[in-house]
Amino acid sequence: GFMLAIEQFGGKLGGQPVTVIKEDDQLKPEIGAQIMRKFVQRDNVDVVVGLGFSNVMMASLAELVRSGTPAIATNGGPSPVAGGRCAANIFSAAWQNDGPNEAAGQYATEQGYKSVYLMAPNYQAGKDMLEGFKRYYKGTIAGEVYTQVGQTDYSAEIAQMQLAGADALFVFYPGGMGVNFVKQLSQAGLLGKIPFLSAFTVDGATLPALKTSAAGAIVGSLWETTLDNPVNQEFVQAYQQKYGREPSVYAAAAYDTARILDIAVTKVDGKASDKKAFAAAIKAAGAEVKSVRGEFSFGNNNMPVQNYYAFEMTSQDGRIVPKLLSTPLKAHRDAYHSQCALN
Repeated sequence: GFMLAIEQFGGKLGGQPVTVIKEDDQLKPEIGAQIMRKFVQRDNVDVVVGLGFSNVMMASLAELVRSGTPAIATNGGPSPVAGGRCAANIFSAAWQNDGPNEAAGQYATEQGYKSVYLMAPNYQAGKDMLEGFKRYYKGTIAGEVYTQVGQTDYSAEIAQMQLAGADALFVFYPGGMGVNFVKQLSQAGLLGKIPFLSAFTVDGATLPALKTSAAGAIVGSLWETTLDNPVNQEFVQAYQQKYGREPSVYAAAAYDTARILDIAVTKVDGKASDKKAFAAAIKAAGAEVKSVRGEFSFGNNNMPVQNYYAFEMTSQDGRIVPKLLSTPLKAHRDAYHSQCALN
């Protein structure tokens, strides 16, 4: 998504030629921290984009804050960075981790589910996700289970969940964990029998593997391919033409990030080496960008202020099509912004 936007800008941002240096942190905090030191100290980059898993981002935070180099997460926003450890040069163009789950919790409350069973992997984002759901869900938590990161077999946990007799299930299992979990839930005959709510579990990254087995899942999200606005329609079409598949929410956030940077580089007349001025320009650009998700700006803590939606995954002609159910949270500001000293 990021590279697609740069291509659309003719290989430039704000009229300036762009060099993109790519590294893979392998989802390992120690490798991410090494890469960050390389980017900042050796490569002298103007901005860091990506910062995937929250545990990797947290491991890189000290180096980023020390250097003052602007950094934009395109996948996540850990609660410490949204709150007391916020910094003027650290942004998320994606979400504060709690947000999509808060929307799912609000949706569950609106649907009148009296009890919900919760599951997530045992790391920072998993904890943030479930805390977000609980913040807006007003019923009873029938169970709260944290599993190992990278776990592949969930049969014991699914059996335990069945015994709890909850009205609904909410999970956060990104990537391969989500594929395994949803397939096993389907094999157990539970999809369609118990309302299944999730965030970052059934999305553009996992649907190619899940296919129609994900039908009926309800997803809390800031974006889907079917959101009806001109910028999103153009993005989805261009992405499909370029890559031969539908984009994920991660691609959408990265696409928006490049568009924010295009505005910011213009604001500083291409002088991105002035880190403080460039960070301020990024913040201002957030309020000006036309986002694929609709309404968007950066809050005082540099986390997004945006709508969060509830989508149902429907099966149409052998493929999954997200159907917008409601907008549980509008122009939503995260729960941690008051803990951030930034204005």
